[in-house]
Amino acid sequence: MGRKAAPVLALAGALLAACSNTPPPPVVTAAPTSSTPSQPTASQIVVGVDDVVGGYNPHTLADSSTVTSALSQLLLPSVFRQSDDGKRTLDKTLMTSAEVVSQVPFTVKYEIRPEASWSDGAPIATEDFTYLADAMKSQPGVIEPAGYRLISDIESRDGGKGVEVTFSKPYPAWQTLFDNLLPQHLLKDSPGGWQAALATSFPAVAGPFAIKTIDTARGEVTLQRNDRYWDKPAAVDTLILRRSDPSGIATALRSGNDQFSLTRTDANGLQLLNDLGSAVKLTTVPRPMEATVLLRPVSAVLSDKQVRQGVAALLDRGKLITAGAMGGPAAALKADAQVIPPTGAGYAPTIPAGPPAAPDLAKAEGYFKAAGYTKEAGVWRKGTKTLSLVIASPGEEEPYASIAKELSDELIAGGVQVNTIKPEPRDLFSTLLAMPVLNGQQQAGPDANGNVGVDIAVVPQPVGGDPATVLASTFGCAPDQATADPTKPVVPANSAGLCDESRQASIDSALTGSTTLADALKTLEPDLWSANVVIPLFQEAETLAVGKGISGLTPGPSMLGPFGSAVNWTRGAS
Repeated sequence: MGRKAAPVLALAGALLAACSNTPPPPVVTAAPTSSTPSQPTASQIVVGVDDVVGGYNPHTLADSSTVTSALSQLLLPSVFRQSDDGKRTLDKTLMTSAEVVSQVPFTVKYEIRPEASWSDGAPIATEDFTYLADAMKSQPGVIEPAGYRLISDIESRDGGKGVEVTFSKPYPAWQTLFDNLLPQHLLKDSPGGWQAALATSFPAVAGPFAIKTIDTARGEVTLQRNDRYWDKPAAVDTLILRRSDPSGIATALRSGNDQFSLTRTDANGLQLLNDLGSAVKLTTVPRPMEATVLLRPVSAVLSDKQVRQGVAALLDRGKLITAGAMGGPAAALKADAQVIPPTGAGYAPTIPAGPPAAPDLAKAEGYFKAAGYTKEAGVWRKGTKTLSLVIASPGEEEPYASIAKELSDELIAGGVQVNTIKPEPRDLFSTLLAMPVLNGQQQAGPDANGNVGVDIAVVPQPVGGDPATVLASTFGCAPDQATADPTKPVVPANSAGLCDESRQASIDSALTGSTTLADALKTLEPDLWSANVVIPLFQEAETLAVGKGISGLTPGPSMLGPFGSAVNWTRGAS
């Protein structure tokens, strides 16, 4: 997705080696700006992408992007990895074992390979597991935290190479945890804390590649074979992720300067790639995100269900999808269910007839009037107050900026005043959507820092993990939130600010395996649609275009893409 450019910050100085004679990792610098791309070599693979601007934290919604996903697969260690068929298997480049050792309490024991270490020589150890789990349990704007919230304790064993994780409840999807571990020893006390982690680069890596340069001005990330990697070395010396526009991508593929590209394409971009003919193979790669409209019940205005129903009845969902998908591959991935995405196993449409499936102005009028509003001079009012809503989307990122514009037009046409804001993604997810809730509502006006309450968010919603975890992360309360003292401020458990005690038992049962997800969704899907809080539009998707100059590349697991197999890529006929 598109990103607003940020200033280039160089990572200065070498990292100190920890308990090792291994030399320090290479310094990450910004290369001089140049408009001339480097020429391909026999041991170099160039990948065309939409953008390379950070941040690069794969666990935050603010940093969700193609380049973040790619770099996390190339540079960071994971306990389990998905094969092309989606099956999760233990990553034996990092681990020797991972198994459930107790059912009561539910406990998992992990054993890390003795030689597994970060590029500065520090061992990958228990502390890295603890750092990630603590952040996922406590920080706002993280991706699918529900499983981590069940962790009650993490203990170190065998000098840090053994990790014993105890859960408060059973968690059948435990194999989805601890993807993309981060170097705790370098990040725990870094300026800006978790919210600034990997904002501009990676202080250390533990994969087959390492960063040589990140040059956001030029639009290139250059990766080189990680000579400190303890397992199978990468087959090529260098990978380059290079930013270009659709025309430039097509030209680079045609000339062979790019070996493949992975980009978000609209109708025009897709046509440019199709025009390349048989020289380039095209594959749609769905992303683990759905473009979504959130009618937030923690908003003072939208806490009234009748007002939410009225707003939903004004929306032309088809036009919102068209505005965001722009004729690209995502147009075929309309999300007509609340929990399982269109490319997920077991997906089936559950959307009911009527709003929000299609606009119904008469119903909207009825709902607004029932909520105490009257229409005066084409605008809905209650007493002296105008029905006015703040719509937020993450900066200029697409498809969200285009969807927010269309949404604004539809609401204004329906008599609702709108204030559209475009905060930077980190500000939106970690601050505005995480403003504390008091007595069930967030503050509407500016707080001491000038932050305003968001009524409607046009944002990505994660859908790539275990479906029960997606359900609990998107729609569930934080532990004990439903029964917490309503007079004390609490940070919302999800971007929508949704927490309804009446459905929490069903959500918890699916998460912990005491009931099947299918049984839980029989009642939860219609209930969630009727709540008019989360209105999914479509699953994001990109186009993988593979030229003739690369071997060993496959489309990869659904919603992850090709980069997990990069260690095996070579230059040659595809």
